[in-house]
Amino acid sequence: MTKLLHTFDHAELGAYLAVQLPTFDRLDTIERFSDGQSNPTYKVTSGDRAYVLRAKPMGNLLPSAHQVAREFRVMQALADTPLPVPAMHHLSDDDSPLGTQFYVMEMLDGNVHWDPALPDIDQSTRGGMCRAMAETLATLHMVDPDAVGLGDYGPPGNYFDRQVGRWTKQYRAAETDKIADLDWVIDWLGANIPADTDKARIVHGDYRMDNMMFAPDNSAVIGVLDWELSTLGHPMADLAYQCMCLRLPNQGLVKGLAGMDRAALGIPSEEDYVAIYCAKRGVAPPEAWGFFIAFAYFRLAAILQGVIKRAIDGNASNPRGIEAMKAAVPMLGWAAKDAARRNGQA
Repeated sequence: MTKLLHTFDHAELGAYLAVQLPTFDRLDTIERFSDGQSNPTYKVTSGDRAYVLRAKPMGNLLPSAHQVAREFRVMQALADTPLPVPAMHHLSDDDSPLGTQFYVMEMLDGNVHWDPALPDIDQSTRGGMCRAMAETLATLHMVDPDAVGLGDYGPPGNYFDRQVGRWTKQYRAAETDKIADLDWVIDWLGANIPADTDKARIVHGDYRMDNMMFAPDNSAVIGVLDWELSTLGHPMADLAYQCMCLRLPNQGLVKGLAGMDRAALGIPSEEDYVAIYCAKRGVAPPEAWGFFIAFAYFRLAAILQGVIKRAIDGNASNPRGIEAMKAAVPMLGWAAKDAARRNGQA
């Protein structure tokens, strides 16, 4: 069993869950999933039932990070929409038996794919899976936040204005080395923020293949997961982030499709992927694509820098890959600068 990051009394946690979950009998096992760098996530079993428990990590945390209550709220609100999410069962307080806040949700039966090249999938299925990803994202952005009780899920005002400010603060708080390209990108983003031309929608914030679950036969997306960075904002932030992820090298912790023959793999080009999304939503192709892509690179750099800082401070949920992240942050700064200068063209 993977070593748990939280110290707790097994009997106390079991008794707590038995009170909070009508279908829970006793706590048989609790085991942490091996992947993930942010909120520790566990598989919990009780008899023949299995649940997923997701908690804040222990230790000192960066401001506004690890908000599991927001994840719980947004997935609970989306339960009756066409967007596939697991069922939410319980949200604890901060003084839980784990010592931090956590929530319990349904454990879905399906596949999570960590390599967007999908090497073990046949060509025709790959194309359908990519279409499903694009259309699922469009489905999310078609949900009216007010209609599901999320009209106050994000602050008013220009989304990118506040996001550039937020991630600049997060990056500066976690900064360990000066990186000239990222300093340039921070200044450029602040000077080139586009007007909000799209109605504020629910944005996932970390929309990529390994944050969703496909059906056992990979025919459909059955669950969108990991909503820690969700808020109300500009839909193009999610679309650009997804496309940015696919531009990354096909190696490392976050794998992309750089240098791969997408047509031979049956995977749509970036232009076609964007077109699938826009057709589903019924919107025009996005303008200011260079800004959207540059911001996506910068935000990922800020996220990784935060993980690096937590590892240095001894608070990383999973210290695996920290050295690779240290190398990735300056490369992301270069890529963000290049995207800005080339208007985002791949």
